[in-house]
Amino acid sequence: MRSKVFSVAAQFVLWLLVMVFASFPLLAVENDELPTNFLLGMGKPLHNNNAGGVNKRGNFPTPHGFPQGVDTLVNFTGHYEAQGVDSNGAPHQMWEYSMVGNSPDHGGTTTINAPIVAVTMDLRNFDGSPRFVNGQRLISSAHVFVQPVLDSPVFSSANFSSSNLPTQISDAIQKAEFGNQARPDWHTLLNPVVKTERTMVLIRGTYRFALNADGTCCRFILVDANTFVNALFPPTFIFPPDNSTVIGAAERAGDITTKDISTFLFPNTYLYFNGNPNDCCVLGFHTFDFEPGDANNGNQLRFFVANYSSWISPGLFGAAFTDVTAVSHEISETYNDPFVSFDGLHNQTPWWLSPNGNCQNNLEVGDVIEGLPNATYPITMPNGFTYHPQNEALLPWFEFAKNSFAIDNAYSYPDETTLTSLSAPQKVNCL
Repeated sequence: MRSKVFSVAAQFVLWLLVMVFASFPLLAVENDELPTNFLLGMGKPLHNNNAGGVNKRGNFPTPHGFPQGVDTLVNFTGHYEAQGVDSNGAPHQMWEYSMVGNSPDHGGTTTINAPIVAVTMDLRNFDGSPRFVNGQRLISSAHVFVQPVLDSPVFSSANFSSSNLPTQISDAIQKAEFGNQARPDWHTLLNPVVKTERTMVLIRGTYRFALNADGTCCRFILVDANTFVNALFPPTFIFPPDNSTVIGAAERAGDITTKDISTFLFPNTYLYFNGNPNDCCVLGFHTFDFEPGDANNGNQLRFFVANYSSWISPGLFGAAFTDVTAVSHEISETYNDPFVSFDGLHNQTPWWLSPNGNCQNNLEVGDVIEGLPNATYPITMPNGFTYHPQNEALLPWFEFAKNSFAIDNAYSYPDETTLTSLSAPQKVNCL
């Protein structure tokens, strides 16, 4: 009888323990879930110049006297002389460039429409069904970051030494790099317009993630780069495109046009290569989507200039990269290289080796500086938030100009002390 009483009591205690632990369930850790501090070990973020709208479709005819014969945004061309070699190692002296806006010697203000498309990341199971972890749906939207981006110096005005009036940072940088060659009233401004939010659906195995402290999605999302590009750009060379991809849907709806600089804003979403999350991270790239013309535009090729940029929450990569660092990087590079050196002529430069170790031969003003200790330039805006746009290299640095014609004879801006010397002359791939 005593043993029976003990057995009943033991069962009661066991039942009580089960009920207690059931009210505090253990959080499951998925095999594709990453620790929240994973990105701190990535070193410096990678650069990536992705002309996905062109490269995935092979070669196409280059219009004579580019940009004639192309339906795209307003831009001007120029050239400079510098000793160097081209991509094949052949000596080259005359270098041409195309930049956004009207020529600095014309003066006046050019305003460019700048659609902002927030993107929702919808992470799915292997079978395509919605995925839940610990009862929380794996879905993350950039919608909450749209207003902070609008309030940033990328799209709102701040004070800069290169402009008599408050202006946007990319305009200030462009004015700085032409110095006294530009008329004082010369500006190239963005008119931001928020457009319909789009969704990118990813299947398990093509992404990794880290949860927020409260278990919701997501502290950050890592995506296989090839998968990301295929989900971003229209898959076929037709116009209007199908709406199965993020850019395709925006183009088909008329939310972005060939006259715009379009920003696709992502929520802490970064890219990795070769199926390896440790081969990380791309925080953004600028590009253009290439589509055919038709009778409506005189059968001109269509170039939709756009960028993928991620908001960067504090602490992911340390203090150097946060909030609008990626957005500012990509917009400034778009100003200087809107067509991503697509034709092998415009916006190629002599090979250069920057202090951060990047070796390139293109007019990518952000790649020279990214990852350096003083890469960003903190600016506190009227909303009280301190943003961290990136410093950029200026045109004279790419020209190997010993006497810079930019503002204050600088090679970088807004922080003129970020670059104080030129690259040594380089051979192909800086060998």
